[in-house]
Amino acid sequence: MNNIQVNFSIKDLENLTGIKAHTIRIWEKRYNLLSPNRSETNIRNYSLTSLQKLLNISYLNNNGLKVSKIANLKEEEIPIKVREIASRAKVEDHAINALKMAMLNFDQVLFYNTYNNLLENKTFSEIFYTVFLPLLNEIGLLWQTNTITPAHEHFLSIHIKQKILLNIERLQSLEPKPKSKTFILFLPDNEIHDIGLLFINYQLRSKGYHTIFLGESVPMESLNDLLDFFDDITFISYFTVYPEEQNVFSYIDKFSKTLLNNGNADFMILGHRLSTVDLTNLPNNVSTFNSIENLVKDL
Repeated sequence: MNNIQVNFSIKDLENLTGIKAHTIRIWEKRYNLLSPNRSETNIRNYSLTSLQKLLNISYLNNNGLKVSKIANLKEEEIPIKVREIASRAKVEDHAINALKMAMLNFDQVLFYNTYNNLLENKTFSEIFYTVFLPLLNEIGLLWQTNTITPAHEHFLSIHIKQKILLNIERLQSLEPKPKSKTFILFLPDNEIHDIGLLFINYQLRSKGYHTIFLGESVPMESLNDLLDFFDDITFISYFTVYPEEQNVFSYIDKFSKTLLNNGNADFMILGHRLSTVDLTNLPNNVSTFNSIENLVKDL
């Protein structure tokens, strides 16, 4: 347990479990579900065991068990009840909780065991949409609120990325159809959040398309060379943090004038940055999407 976060504020618990701090206090007082430590100034702090217990309580409560009944369970009966419900009910929430614990503990074995259990009943795409994507969205918020550190976020991201790359590798040797159409996936200058783009690459490959994945922080000018190699190109990019808010539309406009003028290329964009700009006057051959799923459906 060296170097692992073992103490959490009540706000941390709220962020990690989705249970309001006010509710946590009520459950403590009414049902004695948690026993926080207190500082000299009477500020609550909670152990990793308390967090695990509260995640389990949250899962049971969300699956129909009243808190009063959960409170009557013995300490060792709570995780047993969780496993029992998870085996016959919606497993996604339980998996997300397990992956949160894997992240907080930097526990690679728990990550892979959870993933392999999911694979028994789900395809990789289903796991990404129902578990990884909601988890990544939640982790982004946890990082912004200082509940977790960048190291936690990187730990989780790199393991998810490894799974995407493994699934892409299995498709690399397949002959693309049709050969005439090429998808070029890249991130703009300074943008490094590539998990969404990697998954799109996997989805395109699984549909038999020819793709070229260029990855993070690609200068726009370097994309010109690709126009000489392929006749029918669709560029795809993901704007998470960059371009900066005030530069998003100018980037799209410059991209259109630089790379789309010949009429043999299109540009598909998605990502958080698009929510900050007016998309009603986009250049020709530029389209935007509010989710990976919608982009994939449009192909």
